[in-house]
Amino acid sequence: MLVDCLGTWLTAVVDEAGLWDAPAPTVLDHVTTLSDAAVAALGDDVVLVTNEVGLGVVPEHRSGRLFRDLLGTVNQRFAAACDEVHLVVAGRVLVL
Repeated sequence: MLVDCLGTWLTAVVDEAGLWDAPAPTVLDHVTTLSDAAVAALGDDVVLVTNEVGLGVVPEHRSGRLFRDLLGTVNQRFAAACDEVHLVVAGRVLVL
């Protein structure tokens, strides 16, 4: 199975729940509950694609900062459940 992309999934989750203006802990609780359920439902042969948004400048708007922080948390939770994690930068595959 190929899941492309966790960032798009995260945006849909926050949009659907109308949480962009909610307090950060409320959003984090909602997102971690759903991401943990998704991790538990994954099969053995899954490729997950995601964005790395934490390596750039700090976003100007609250929603951008919230997304950056949430995606970092989601990426960590999914990565913890994986046997292998790779980061692709400039066409180079880095094993994490």
